[in-house]
Amino acid sequence: MKKLVILTGAGMSAESGIKTFRGSGGLWEQYRVEDVASVEGWYRNPDLVQRFYNERRRQLENAVPNIGHTGLAALEMDFDVQIITQNVDNLHERAGSSRVLHLHGLLTQARSSKNPGLVIDIGYRDILPGEKAPDESPLRPNIVWFGEAVPAMETAADIASGADIFAVIGTSLNVYPAAGLIHYVPATIPFFLIDPEPVSVYTSHKVEYIRKGAGEGVLIMTERLKY
Repeated sequence: MKKLVILTGAGMSAESGIKTFRGSGGLWEQYRVEDVASVEGWYRNPDLVQRFYNERRRQLENAVPNIGHTGLAALEMDFDVQIITQNVDNLHERAGSSRVLHLHGLLTQARSSKNPGLVIDIGYRDILPGEKAPDESPLRPNIVWFGEAVPAMETAADIASGADIFAVIGTSLNVYPAAGLIHYVPATIPFFLIDPEPVSVYTSHKVEYIRKGAGEGVLIMTERLKY
């Protein structure tokens, strides 16, 4: 089987009702990024940060995978599919994708404030004010905030470098280091980009653009992959 590697961003889950961060009406119009997605914000007002992610978790519990998610899962019948996602939701897994690498963490997990490796599954429940991790440090969302290292980047780069086919879905390619993954992709392989909005891609790859949302775009890509 050919190895199909797919990088997904917020646009992948937008059709499931998950709010994007940067788009019109996105979360950054309602919250300051430095207040809810930075270590400084966490130490300044942990209750605000917890409320923000508790709200995201409740929203996720009621969301369902869209046809883009299920379409990618179906591709596992014909391809060795590896998804690298910038999203912190679990909709890829709930749609049936078996190999998903989360670059920026996962909403349904929490971790120790002192030890990033001490991670616990919390499902969709709230993290309570003052709740402690097993090591007695404050329990925080298992989310990679701005300014923090992305532990999964090395693994993601290895996956991208081994791709036979590469696709980017629903991301502006403005968020680094994730956007830099395209530079690990072999130069001669098929490269798809699915997004309804124009995306600037600084690469020597021959990119096949599909100017559609994630759901319709995945269906179109699937048809093209048959030939």
